[in-house]
Amino acid sequence: MGSVKSAGLSLLLLSFLIYVADSYPNLELPNMGCGECTLSRNKLFSSKEHLPIYQCMGCCFSRAYPTPLKAMKTMTIPKNITSEATCCVAKHSYEVQLKRDNIRVRNHTECHCSTCYFHKI
Repeated sequence: MGSVKSAGLSLLLLSFLIYVADSYPNLELPNMGCGECTLSRNKLFSSKEHLPIYQCMGCCFSRAYPTPLKAMKTMTIPKNITSEATCCVAKHSYEVQLKRDNIRVRNHTECHCSTCYFHKI
């Protein structure tokens, strides 16, 4: 009789865990917290009296891997990890003057993943 109760309890617990696991949305874990590189409306600069301001937002490819021994020998300061990254940047943009604040901002029209600006020399 005890084994029937424990089997029933185990089945109940298993069905509850399956229900909880199934209730979570299907997300890609590597991209969790950062969406694809797309054009998004900038709420800070957009207003009702002006054209909406769009800017590139999102994530692109990045990875880290062990530095090859041959490359490490050529480094002035050897590092064990080498990383590569691309950033979400504007392909095309134009400058807009905001009348209310008298400042200029770039309104992006198209985005893509490319070399990060802060990595360029």
